[in-house]
Amino acid sequence: MRRAASLALLFCLSVSMAATGDKPAAPVKRTAAPPASSKQAPPAPPLVTPPATPPAATPQAPGPGETDETTTLPPPSSAAQELYSSAQADLLQIRMLLRNGRTQSTVGSGFLVGDSNLVLTNYHVVSQMALDPDVYTGEYVDTDGRRGPIELMAVDVLHDLAVVRVNRKGSGFFLVPDQPVKLTQGQPLYSLGNPLDLGFAISEGAYNGVVSRSFYDQLIFSGPINSGMSGGPSVTAGGTVAGINVSKRRDGEAVSFLVPVKYAQELLRQVSLQGAPPKDFNPLIAAQLLAHQRAMVARLLDAPLSIKNMGPYRVPVRESGQVRCWGRSNVKAETSYSADTMSCAMESAIYVSDTQQTGHVSMTHQYLRSPNLHPLRFAALASSQFRVDRLGSTRDTRLTGPLCSERFVHSNTLPLRAVVCVRAYRKFPGLYNFTLLTASTDNPQASLQSRLDVAGVSYDNGMRVTRAFLAALGRSGQL
Repeated sequence: MRRAASLALLFCLSVSMAATGDKPAAPVKRTAAPPASSKQAPPAPPLVTPPATPPAATPQAPGPGETDETTTLPPPSSAAQELYSSAQADLLQIRMLLRNGRTQSTVGSGFLVGDSNLVLTNYHVVSQMALDPDVYTGEYVDTDGRRGPIELMAVDVLHDLAVVRVNRKGSGFFLVPDQPVKLTQGQPLYSLGNPLDLGFAISEGAYNGVVSRSFYDQLIFSGPINSGMSGGPSVTAGGTVAGINVSKRRDGEAVSFLVPVKYAQELLRQVSLQGAPPKDFNPLIAAQLLAHQRAMVARLLDAPLSIKNMGPYRVPVRESGQVRCWGRSNVKAETSYSADTMSCAMESAIYVSDTQQTGHVSMTHQYLRSPNLHPLRFAALASSQFRVDRLGSTRDTRLTGPLCSERFVHSNTLPLRAVVCVRAYRKFPGLYNFTLLTASTDNPQASLQSRLDVAGVSYDNGMRVTRAFLAALGRSGQL
């Protein structure tokens, strides 16, 4: 009842208020392709469009007639060979296995920390084991082919890190210092792991700064990191761990990313104090995601949304270090109407599983107009673009079905048709996805259609963002 009442309140508040670019960045591996141009009006974006995701599972080998276009690692230098020779005893491959039949599901990499029996890797390498321990288990394989079980000790979903415990100890080669690691631009780094499940390897590259358009810091590694190397170490020439391999750009030449070692230092400190590992990681993951959404919404709403003009309409956007906007138009296409689109989206998302990412915000505005179409034909066109069914699959077992409410409201100076839909996370109580769709109703031959998607927020914060977006829509002049 509280949720339904809150949804109604959203629109009641809207009524009371009335009564009184750049191209989008190219994707990281495992990212949806960017929107293609078309003579038709661009479709509404999906519920969540995460622009950056890490390489988790090793891809299958190409079938007959297919081509494996993955770039192989170049031959290592003598310095790299010496480093690998010293490090190889502490390198591990981390495998996720189905408990039923012990079939391999995904593989990644990891490394023994100092002379302990603790192994650092990525959260996305062990996510199946964390989320569904009754279905998946894990094992390690070292460079000599020896294998053994792994025990999940801790996860940091926000920075994509995990610590597992194994039944052997390290030689002390991989040093994770207590103090921050200082790097200089262009400093040589060496990334190690098991690319494409082909065997252990070392990749040479250089440190080239910190990613500026990410919610959490990531280091830029100018060197190749292939699938299967996720969770492996990236070290200085002296063996000091600078970061953990996490992802790469699909469109770039040797543009890869590392989780800074400072986050691994903190996770290891937590493990040293916790004693036994958690019996259930889902509440822990939920708590971390709730912490993220609080910071995300606070940053999103720390100042009023920026307002831009689209014809006679005023639309809210947010451009910042985490959110980037771009636009496109069909003005030169041979169509009976014109459509201009402006989109803003966070350039990072929190990986939960191969089929779920969260902690993401996007907003889209589309200005349709046609002085030539009959009002009935234009109404049919505008209605075809206002698609409430584009909310993601209702068969998605990770989320409840959408609960939607529709009203005709006034927001600021603009009459609107508005639909808000909410879906709850099944595994993580307290987290929701919000979608708001609006369409102006002030002119028979023009329509402003806007969409807001907020993924992985508390109910109260979802309402806050939705209200702020709706209140900022308006009209600036005559049509």
